[in-house]
Amino acid sequence: MRQLLEDAAHRAIEYLEGLDGRSVAPSADATDRLSLLEEPLAEDGLSPELVLDLLDGVGSPATLASAGPRFFGFVIGGSLPVTLAANWLAGAWDQNSALYNTTPGTAILEQVALDWLIGIFKLPAGSGGAFVTGATMANFSALAAARHAVLQRVGYNVEAEGLFGAPEITVVVGEEVHPSLIKSLGMLGLGRSRVLKVPTDSQGRLRASLLPSVAPPAIICLQAGNVNTGAFDPIREACAHAHGSGAWVHVDGAFGIWAAAVPSLSHLAEGIGEADSWATDAHKWLNVTYDSGLAFVREPEALRAAMAVTAEYLPTLSPRRNPSDYTPELSRRARGVEVWAALKGLGRKGLIEMVERNCRQARRFAEGLRAAGFQVLNEVVLNQVLVSFGNAETTLRVINGIQQDGTCWCGGTVWQGQTAMRISVSSWATTDADVEKSLQAMIRIASSEK
Repeated sequence: MRQLLEDAAHRAIEYLEGLDGRSVAPSADATDRLSLLEEPLAEDGLSPELVLDLLDGVGSPATLASAGPRFFGFVIGGSLPVTLAANWLAGAWDQNSALYNTTPGTAILEQVALDWLIGIFKLPAGSGGAFVTGATMANFSALAAARHAVLQRVGYNVEAEGLFGAPEITVVVGEEVHPSLIKSLGMLGLGRSRVLKVPTDSQGRLRASLLPSVAPPAIICLQAGNVNTGAFDPIREACAHAHGSGAWVHVDGAFGIWAAAVPSLSHLAEGIGEADSWATDAHKWLNVTYDSGLAFVREPEALRAAMAVTAEYLPTLSPRRNPSDYTPELSRRARGVEVWAALKGLGRKGLIEMVERNCRQARRFAEGLRAAGFQVLNEVVLNQVLVSFGNAETTLRVINGIQQDGTCWCGGTVWQGQTAMRISVSSWATTDADVEKSLQAMIRIASSEK
């Protein structure tokens, strides 16, 4: 076992050390070689050493270098070294981190990390939370708590009775709501199409003055960080409107909520602590390994009521928090270990520096592209930049050229009817030199299309 694990560690280190010198996108040859894996399952197994060799030899070259410093296609942060190391160690522990009585070490690590995050985001004292796979399940979990709470307030137990015959819940979202939240509503039986959509402004912010009057039971969903522009809904104003009507307010803060942790950016998230639930990802701006999402709820008992499970064979009676009482899964890995390691390693100052640096780098991208004569479509308030290189066809050719060039990787989007390239800066590993190198490549490729 020792030799195999040391071999795996050596290969992983070589992979990471080689990211800076390789194309961000995998080569055509590397993806072609994946056909070697498409074979019937053999009768006899392969030795562990040969399995690892095949996995590394064929799989590693075919990966997108999203763990590297010049991947800007999505809000993906790569992994801080301490979080990858913690992930390896937690994998060796192999804990099903469901119950305190059986896995006290990981249960306490998760509780500590949750408490730290509640303080970092300035959420109400006494809030609770859960570690889940990502923002989709974080939205799902928080909205399950919302569903429980708003129906309980009108005398209905949705966990016991289901939605058959339940009072109808009014759900309000912004016009530029993220599809993961809509998916979550669908999974909860609240419907993907029956939501009320509020118009947004030129930056994708929900217009609070157009929020409809609602009567309980109702849920109003806001965004902290538009996926295209990084813009924030007017959270304080929307919360005042919602709570005046007895509605629950949920904030999808997949990456934007991290602005609340940074003094120079916290004005963007003004009023965030006045909401009732929140969702975010740790594998985005906290730069932990995939997968790691977080759901937070002002009323922890609402989340527990929506998620807890008991059985005769489970030692659920405990003086401490059982992690699985707050998550959709009973069997679950200890995601909080990497989050604890990231926060312990960064401290408040390190977290602030990382987020501020990425935002400054995003502004540099916008400044450099504007100076080269290209159109930046959004106000760069956070880490997102939208740029147009002309008409849709030209912009798509430039994006394709940048991806094929391999210096960096950016993706395309269509925002408010305009095709654009989206630059998302969220990696601990991105240096100012990486930004300048990437800018030069973008401008060179885009200029050749003029």
